Amino acid sequence: MSRWEQEAETIATETGFSGVVRVDIDDAVALVKAFGLAHRGYGVANTADTQFGIASGGKTLTALAVVSLIDDGVLDLGTTARSVLGDDLPLIGPEVTVEHLLTHRSGIGDYIDEDEEGDSADYVLPVSVHELAETEQFLRVLDGYPPKFAPDERFSYCNGGYVVLALIAERSSGIPYHQLVRERVCGPAGMRDTDFLRSDELAARAARGYLTVDGPRTNIFHLPVVATGDGGIYSTAADIHSMWAALFGGRIVAPDRVAEMVRPRSEVPEESARYGMGFWLDESGPAVMLVGGDAGVSFRTVHDPVARVTHTVLSNTSNGAWAMTRRLDELLRS
Repeated sequence: MSRWEQEAETIATETGFSGVVRVDIDDAVALVKAFGLAHRGYGVANTADTQFGIASGGKTLTALAVVSLIDDGVLDLGTTARSVLGDDLPLIGPEVTVEHLLTHRSGIGDYIDEDEEGDSADYVLPVSVHELAETEQFLRVLDGYPPKFAPDERFSYCNGGYVVLALIAERSSGIPYHQLVRERVCGPAGMRDTDFLRSDELAARAARGYLTVDGPRTNIFHLPVVATGDGGIYSTAADIHSMWAALFGGRIVAPDRVAEMVRPRSEVPEESARYGMGFWLDESGPAVMLVGGDAGVSFRTVHDPVARVTHTVLSNTSNGAWAMTRRLDELLRS
């Protein structure tokens, strides 16, 4: 048993980890290991190719879809939200641009404000989750939140901002948001098992999301029935690896666009990180990250393009990924 597998086994035993762990070094798979159950009621085990929700990790796919439209001249970083939204969401100011939204520096009010205290297991959506299957349907939950500050004044993580980006991408291109992500991100990246699954029609290989380490209750009433721009797409460990390879290989957007997206725009000391444009960044080094956490979901993937090391942790519990991904960080630094 390798050191990687020993450490993963130890953490999984200590924490009751449920999910998949993968480590790649110099394009070789150093570890891929599944733990726990994808469906507790039927005792179905997680496997290396189980599909997991990645929560806010999906924001990066939204950002890439938007930037691909910028590459094509459909949008510009300076495009204002108001120029596309028309009379919708009138509390979003005329100065707010696509760039502000991509970098979480828009200052718009958020329908799920992560600056406020709350538990991921709370029922936070103001409408029934089954009413949120298409991006336009989110207008009902986005409206009515006044601005927090002037655009570009500071960083403030904003879920609603990425739903607005999905609306902008959809309306400006004339292509539904879900189709845009499939065609412009998942296709070029070879992410064959990544898709927007309905929570009430999960595929055979999709893991149910559980609110606790060992309980039976799932997240089906906590999240939109179909994800949109602020996250919730389902993916696999192999597809996440494919995404990193395609991204830095220039197969999703042009290499100069990738460089812009991973250029630090904000220091985020409370997260011991920085933020670019759709990507979390290591606080001092070259590593680039996707992070997602929600009711029944936790996910983190870290790619160091200099050291050529990637590690990915997907879990179908609310906090399951964190101890595992922290230990992988430590191992890679040692």
